[in-house]
Amino acid sequence: MKSWCGLAFFWLAYLCHGILACPPLCQCYHRKSEVVCNEVPLTEYPSEGLPINTSQLTIQFTNITFISEEHLNATPLLKGLHMYSNHLRSLSSHLLRGVPHLNTLDFTGNKLSDLPADVFINAQLRNLVLKNNLIENADAEWLPDNSNITWFDLSGNSLTKIPAALLQKLPHLENLDLANNRLLEISANSLDPLTKLERLNLQNNNLDTLNASLLQSNRNLTHLFLSRNKLNKLPQNLFLELAQLKHLSLDENQLSHIPAGLLDPLRSLDEEGLDLAANPWLCDGKVEYLWKWLHGNKKKVFLPETIICAGPQSLVGRSVMSLTKSELNLQS
Repeated sequence: MKSWCGLAFFWLAYLCHGILACPPLCQCYHRKSEVVCNEVPLTEYPSEGLPINTSQLTIQFTNITFISEEHLNATPLLKGLHMYSNHLRSLSSHLLRGVPHLNTLDFTGNKLSDLPADVFINAQLRNLVLKNNLIENADAEWLPDNSNITWFDLSGNSLTKIPAALLQKLPHLENLDLANNRLLEISANSLDPLTKLERLNLQNNNLDTLNASLLQSNRNLTHLFLSRNKLNKLPQNLFLELAQLKHLSLDENQLSHIPAGLLDPLRSLDEEGLDLAANPWLCDGKVEYLWKWLHGNKKKVFLPETIICAGPQSLVGRSVMSLTKSELNLQS
């Protein structure tokens, strides 16, 4: 009897200290220190009742609109916070002060717009995802100097520019996703601090050209996504330092020509690693470089037959690769 009472007292104490507690509308997986809350009726952050040793917390498809530093203080050992498809509209200042071990923060699919300047400075994040929100301005003051972030996703917002001062705080960055915004330009040398960058996604923006020196310091880049912009010309030396590049998408832009030598540095392209489709290629004498490069590197091109002439009128609809020397007025 005494041993049974002692055991009961132990478990009661365990429960009272928040180890085996679990908030309503949530599921707690105590052996994994993980909590999942995905009930629409949830309208407030469930800090009351969360196990104090929670290390992974997922809150999704709820009606929560706000979280604060005080909410996160309930789980000081938290390492991953995933808040997908809620109704978050605001975050408090110094949001992460009580969760110093947090390394992954994902706010995909919320309604965040203006964030406090010091919102993310108190934890050594490695992964920060702000995808599919309503953010119009990114602020360098969001992050501490020399941030540990390696994965930063700002895709699906309304950014017209990305501050160079913000990028300067990301020397360890390996993946930068700025797709599906409204970017008009990427300022010259703004990517210079990102010497470890491997993946850069700029697709579906409003870029019409890129500075010649933009990628000069990104020698570890392996994937570059530039499709669905308004690019109408590219500098000859744009890819000069990208000997490690495996994938390059330039489809659905406004390119009529590319300068001679542009693609020569891309010695590491994967099979079908280059996409040039859906551009208005002008098949005059200036297309000679592209024509020769395609014939020498056909296996590296994704659907080469979709690289189609938009002019002159006599060649409209022809694939560039199908052209003959005489049609291009080239000497033998």
